[in-house]
Amino acid sequence: MKIKKLFSALALIGVIVGCGDKSIKTPKKEINIYTALETEQIPEYLKGFKEKYPNIKLNVIRDSTGIIISKLLAEKDNPQADVIWGTAATGILSLNKVNLLKEYSPKGIEHINKKFVDQSGTKPKWVGNNAWMNAIVVNKIELKKLGLKEPKSFKDLLNPNYKGLISMPNPNSSGTGFLTVSALIQLMGENKAWEYMKDLHKNIGVYTHSGSKPSKMAAKGESPIGISYDYPGIKLMNQGAPVNVYFPTEGCGWDSEANALINKKIIKKESKLFLDWAISENTMKEYSKSYAIVSRDINVSVPKGFPKNPINKLIENDFNWAATNRDSILHKWENNFGSKTETK
Repeated sequence: MKIKKLFSALALIGVIVGCGDKSIKTPKKEINIYTALETEQIPEYLKGFKEKYPNIKLNVIRDSTGIIISKLLAEKDNPQADVIWGTAATGILSLNKVNLLKEYSPKGIEHINKKFVDQSGTKPKWVGNNAWMNAIVVNKIELKKLGLKEPKSFKDLLNPNYKGLISMPNPNSSGTGFLTVSALIQLMGENKAWEYMKDLHKNIGVYTHSGSKPSKMAAKGESPIGISYDYPGIKLMNQGAPVNVYFPTEGCGWDSEANALINKKIIKKESKLFLDWAISENTMKEYSKSYAIVSRDINVSVPKGFPKNPINKLIENDFNWAATNRDSILHKWENNFGSKTETK
C-alpha cells in the first residue's frame, strides 16, 4: 500500500509539473518593425535577414514617415513597435521628446559615416542606412505637348505656366515633403522660404500623402511635374517611363532612412540582432541597388540616372534644427497650404 501511495503521489506530482510546464508561455522569437521603406523594397531587403535568422518572425508595419511617427507617439504609453527601420531621421528624432528612443550602438557602427549617426549623446539613438534626396520628376512627353521647358531647379518651379501641373508631398504625412520644406528654409532663410512656398503653392495641383506618389503621377501624366525623391523617379525612368529626373541646381534637401531601438520595458535581443543586420555590409549592398548614397563605405557603383558624385548635391542639413522646429514648421505649413492635400 505504501508503495502504491508513493507511486500515486509521484504520478500526481508529475501531472502537476507537466501541467505547469505546458502553462508556461515561452516568449516567441518575433519583433514588431515600423518602417517607411517603399513596399516593394521591404521583401527584397529582408531576404538576407530571413536566411540568417529563419526562426525570428518579423511583423512589419509600413506607412509614410508622418503616419509612422504619429502612430508611435499615440502608442508612447504602451509601445507596440520594437524597432524602427528605414524611416526619416528627422522624424525619429522627434520621438526623443517623449523618451521613446533607447541608445544602442549596432555591431559594425565604426564603419558608418558619422554624418549618418546620431551625435547627441555618448551612444547613438539612431543610425542611418543611406541618404535620399530631392528630385524633380518630369513627364517629358506631356511638357513637350504643352510647349514648356522642363524644370531643373527650385527656381524653375515658379514658372507661372506650370499652374496646376505640379504635385508635392504634404510634409505632415511624408518624410520627403518635410525634407523639401526643411531644405528650402535652410537654403533661403525663413522669410524667403515661406514667400517661395506661397508662390509655389499657386502651381501645385495636389499635395500627396506619399513621397513617391508625385513620381508615379508624373510617369502617368496625371501631374506632369512631381517634387519627389531620387529612388522612385530613377526607378521609373530606368523602367522606361517617359520621365526625366533632375536634382535641383540649388542643392538637394535630404534625409537618412534610419533605424532606432524603441525604449520599452522589455528590450528583445532579436531587436538588437535586427539593428546589427540593418547596417551590415551585405545589407548595405542591397540598399545601394536603390540609392546612390549609403552610410557605409562599400565598393559599389552608382545606379544609372544619378549624378557622378551624388553626395556633392546634398545641402548642409542640420538634423537637430529640423527635429526641434519640426512641429512649428508643420503647423505653419498646414495652415497656409494644406487645403490642396488629397483626401486619404
